Amino acid sequence: MQTRRFLLAGGAALFSGGLGGAVARPRHGAASSAVPAAPAPVGGIVPETPASTPVGPVDTMARWACILDYGSGAALLEKNADERMPPSSLTKMMTAYVTFGMLRAVRLKLDQMLPVSERAWRMQGSKMFVPLGQSVAVQDLIQGMVIQSGNDACIVLSEGISGSQEQFVALMNDTAAKLGLTNSHFMNATGWPADNHYMSARDVAYLALRLIHDFPEYYHFFSEKEFVFNKIHQENRNILVVKGLADGLKTGHTDAGGFGLCASSERDGRRVVMAINGLPSDGARGREGERLMGWAFANFETAQIINKGEIVEQAPVWMGASQTVPLVAAQEFRMLLPHGWKNSTHVAIDYDSPLIAPVSEGQVVGQLSVVLPGGRKASIPLVAGQGVPALGLLGRAARRLHL
Repeated sequence: MQTRRFLLAGGAALFSGGLGGAVARPRHGAASSAVPAAPAPVGGIVPETPASTPVGPVDTMARWACILDYGSGAALLEKNADERMPPSSLTKMMTAYVTFGMLRAVRLKLDQMLPVSERAWRMQGSKMFVPLGQSVAVQDLIQGMVIQSGNDACIVLSEGISGSQEQFVALMNDTAAKLGLTNSHFMNATGWPADNHYMSARDVAYLALRLIHDFPEYYHFFSEKEFVFNKIHQENRNILVVKGLADGLKTGHTDAGGFGLCASSERDGRRVVMAINGLPSDGARGREGERLMGWAFANFETAQIINKGEIVEQAPVWMGASQTVPLVAAQEFRMLLPHGWKNSTHVAIDYDSPLIAPVSEGQVVGQLSVVLPGGRKASIPLVAGQGVPALGLLGRAARRLHL
């Protein structure tokens, strides 16, 4: 008769090289508490209130915030992360994503020259100062857009790609839907304040993650610290990039949304993506971005749970040529864990016991799961490390007599 069994062990036992522990029934933690509602904003800014994290509340003066681990996609910090917000020039990350897609599809080239319309030349706000009636190379326009946050560069790119900014915006919204950005809608390519133009902090962070993953050949534009165009020198507005604390991505500011920042950094082989918005000043944006980025790296680590092919259990086999079969990990298993949480992490082995012969080598027979406090869970398949044929009639009779 088949029975389901679980072996739960403390995470510390696993990380020290063994799965020893008492056999127990599985326990399921409660879901993490919801982020408290933000106070009513005054000019887009709210008092400092806690963000929700796996290691407990963390105060931040940002009104909206989301920090993601690049490797796993796990949320490390959330504050009003799914609330619609004015994205200001963080919008330009989507303009860049669409532009990079055109380059990848060879519908656009870096050395291609695009004409500057009067609409682009007259565009207000941050500018790269494109010359009226002339043409500018796509590469210069990308640099002007992501380094100098040039609104005029966005208009030239959108008109050059789609004929008009309006048609380009339709492409932006279509791309957002395909990426699963459920709390984003665009009315322009620049982030200029407009009704029904919004993103969420989670969408901004996820879009950054996709930019890094989908277009590694163009991501370097976001890490350039300065750019000179038309004899005008401008420094990257992302202070974390200038200070060498991040390798991208973008800043933004409007009166309604406050000061915003999206940044990514890689340290010791681990990458973090951060989106914050609603800060009261440029200085506060830089200080809070630096503090939260440091917090994300200091409080989490990527733990090697098990190697591919490692034996985790000897499973009993009913009426097989061998009485047990080794269960091995079908793949490498790594997981992002808060520092110091190894003792409160549980490991579960789940399979039908005993297994019924015949068992084929490589056959999936169970799974290994890691359960964190709060209920977050990840698992990988367990497979038979060798084949176990079924006993013939004489073997079965001998086994019964032996038993």
